[in-house]
Amino acid sequence: MKKIIGIGNALTDVLVNLPNDAILGRYGLPKGSMNLVDAGLQKDISDSTADLPHTLSLGGSAGNTIRAMAKLGCSTGFIGKVGRDSTGDFLVQALGNLGVEPRIYRGINPSGRCISLVSADGERTMATYLGAALELSPEEISDGIFDGYDCLYIEGYLVQDHALIAKAVEYAGRCGLKVAIDLASFNVVEENLGFLTSLVRDHVDIIFANEQEAEAFTGKGDPLEALDQIARMCPLAVVKVGIKGAYIKQNGETTHVGIMTAARRVDTTGAGDFYAAGFLYGLTHGLSLRQCGTIGAITAGKVIEVIGTTFAEEVWDDIIRLIKQVETQKYLF
Repeated sequence: MKKIIGIGNALTDVLVNLPNDAILGRYGLPKGSMNLVDAGLQKDISDSTADLPHTLSLGGSAGNTIRAMAKLGCSTGFIGKVGRDSTGDFLVQALGNLGVEPRIYRGINPSGRCISLVSADGERTMATYLGAALELSPEEISDGIFDGYDCLYIEGYLVQDHALIAKAVEYAGRCGLKVAIDLASFNVVEENLGFLTSLVRDHVDIIFANEQEAEAFTGKGDPLEALDQIARMCPLAVVKVGIKGAYIKQNGETTHVGIMTAARRVDTTGAGDFYAAGFLYGLTHGLSLRQCGTIGAITAGKVIEVIGTTFAEEVWDDIIRLIKQVETQKYLF
């Protein structure tokens, strides 16, 4: 597995720092959840938070993972849809600048964006207007789209479009690609449980989930029990358990990997996406599961130290330095 192409919602993120969680209650947004909203509700939320500190960055779950892998030196591509607007132009150009092959379609609606409401403890709650991203259709998954790739990485938020994902995994299997998926959010799992269960059982090779998502998917409150149930459905299962690290299971063997303690926990936006990026980097380089999990912990640990998912180059240099230590077995959790 050397080249990975992601499919997901092509979004721009607006990250807003909240002084307290009152705004979440006002709009009925469960803390830590991802919520699809219409343009009107997103505008209301945007207007209500206009005076609070905020930053802009490229977003989207699979987009974060693919861009992070590209920064680590992996060969990557991304499938998504944007509007015929300057935001869409920016996203395509930014992907190209990072070395990501942009397989981007243009839609009718404006480009999508996600308002990420960051609580004081770093937890993020998302209100997402998908816009043109929602227009990505099964018909656009066509011959040649997976040429040159070994693995399809699916954004869990996208499973709400059952027809699109069914077509994507069908084509990926026909082309000999492995399929990886991140479950993305507990409420998305709950709303699409039947479809997700059959998808994982029949098509998925690698699955990433946090504790809440694993419980929503399996009904098991104990993460090890959830891990066991998921591992019976697909070859490689990863369940992340916050400050306790992550459990990884493959071929009946369970590996526990700890975390890299962050210097400061500022914003959890992208933590799961960056964990997947580090883990998949390890797989593309033939590393052990412990090494893969350690690299995932490093990339996740670094992203929660900043607002958003954009690092200074010296941070990437430090990540790559640590990865080299992992590759030589000098630095493992």
